[in-house]
Amino acid sequence: MRMRKALKMQHRGQGPPAVKRYTFPADIPIPDYLRRTYWWAYLNPRGVRFFERQWLVNLILWGNYRRLRDAALAELGFPIRGKVLQVACVYGDFTERVARRLGPQAHMDVIDVAPVQLDNLKRKIKGHRGISLHRQDSVDLAFADGTYDYVVVYFLLHEQPGSARIRTIGEAMRVVRPGGKVIFVDYHQPSPANPMRYVMTPVLTLLEPFAMDMWVNNIADWLPAAARPAAVEKHTYFGGLYQKVVVTA
Repeated sequence: MRMRKALKMQHRGQGPPAVKRYTFPADIPIPDYLRRTYWWAYLNPRGVRFFERQWLVNLILWGNYRRLRDAALAELGFPIRGKVLQVACVYGDFTERVARRLGPQAHMDVIDVAPVQLDNLKRKIKGHRGISLHRQDSVDLAFADGTYDYVVVYFLLHEQPGSARIRTIGEAMRVVRPGGKVIFVDYHQPSPANPMRYVMTPVLTLLEPFAMDMWVNNIADWLPAAARPAAVEKHTYFGGLYQKVVVTA
């Protein structure tokens, strides 16, 4: 609770200008769904070393990594101005690409609940300025309301059960400023004519037990009931298998 209060004061402009470059409090538990379902991909150091390969991430996304990455980056502009929050670390060079686009006064925060993921990202962004890493759970962010100009949720929602997914979206909407953007990139139900539909159904069912929710629900339907977004834009890619949804607060 003290860490949450200190970070909220920091982002309101109260207190010292910065607490640390990396804040990794030890009292945040790893969510049960992450420990049970994704320990091999995100919590095991061997798994992290295995999956942290650009070519492998691109293969997992059937050659669409660059296209999806660049679609998200396009929403941030160049150079990026203001404050950016990335909700959860990701494999590949997404964060480094954002870092290269940060303007002189821009800043980026990245949160993740797994220390091994933050340690991995710390190595990847070595030498980049304007980035801070924080150990936080996406369902309970420690930042004040309306802190960010951009919030990016990149291939996280499909890995969360429904209750956690709804809370993550709610927190993303809470911390974005009025007029700011929340950018979601994730799986989507492919069109009936897309043969990947029949390949991905067993793959996701076996390895990503929550991912099929993305096929039968719209991200916009999970927005908080009190949310009154100025705009919601949706684009699909690769025959509908992937989506980008941009919510302007």
